[in-house]
Amino acid sequence: MKNNIVGWFEIPVKDMERAIRFYETILDVRLTPVKILSFEMAMFPEIEGGLGCSGALMLQNKDFIPSREGVLIYITPPSGDLANELSKVDAAGGIVLQEKELITEEIGYWGIFLDTEGNRIGIHSRK
Repeated sequence: MKNNIVGWFEIPVKDMERAIRFYETILDVRLTPVKILSFEMAMFPEIEGGLGCSGALMLQNKDFIPSREGVLIYITPPSGDLANELSKVDAAGGIVLQEKELITEEIGYWGIFLDTEGNRIGIHSRK
């Protein structure tokens, strides 16, 4: 296999402006609003040749509904230490569900938060 199994992700949101503010605040990145076909989206930055994949926020419609249940995606924190991003979640309007915790020395650390839209999102870092 030449590539990682995940090629793209979409996070459903109810309020695009609120969701953009939340993710830009906790991740310290800029999202790019776009309309593709009939879908209103905001794209996370993509690092050409970087590890992992990029994705987008997707405005809620009949097929994209925010939820605490279902698939759990993990974001790689731009700072390299998920404690930095988790420390911004509450002030940005989200809720930390799982504080930073060591999985194993080889795997690294994990945490989970609830975003402003009601999605449960994981975050993972090596340190």
